[in-house]
Amino acid sequence: MTFDTQLPPCSILLLAGGRGQRMGGQDKGLVQWQGEPLIAHLQRKTRPLTDDLIISCNRNRERYAPLADQLVEDDEGDFPGPLAGIRAGLKAARHSHLLVLPCDVPLIDHALLQSMRESANQNPEKPLMLWHDEHWEPLLCVIPAALSPAFENAWNAGERSPGRVMRELGAMALKCPDNDPRLANLNTPELLNAHNTVSD
Repeated sequence: MTFDTQLPPCSILLLAGGRGQRMGGQDKGLVQWQGEPLIAHLQRKTRPLTDDLIISCNRNRERYAPLADQLVEDDEGDFPGPLAGIRAGLKAARHSHLLVLPCDVPLIDHALLQSMRESANQNPEKPLMLWHDEHWEPLLCVIPAALSPAFENAWNAGERSPGRVMRELGAMALKCPDNDPRLANLNTPELLNAHNTVSD
């Protein structure tokens, strides 16, 4: 594994625990794209960056286990949403920061992952979210593990939006170009079919 020794080590969470409604209820991380599951594209790009790769999954654990150092699952049934997966990842993280990615952004590249880590390191006590096309991308973020109690408090108060939690905690924005192809969200069969660019 090749770690960037210029930056503190971080844990990485891949979110694959959703209901997959736009995929007809399929386990989205295991949907095939360019000959392999979506999760495999993200795993290959993030594996060299961490010794603590976490996958949030609520089914098919035996298929995800070989790809990760840890698996986490929601502590409530019936797919309560991405904030549940992020909470579980923060509690499991072995390093001071948790970089979070959804499983349906297979075109993300090393340069953007590096920028996320570098930007988060400049203000290590605040969450960082990508800003793209005039809106936040709350599932592409870096969160200090020390904020886990704040996420728990928000959850217990009824909050279910990761973006609102992070904004209330003073989140920083890492701005990406409009229509950045690296952030293509391939969350429907039609979008998967439309994106035929070879993933690096």
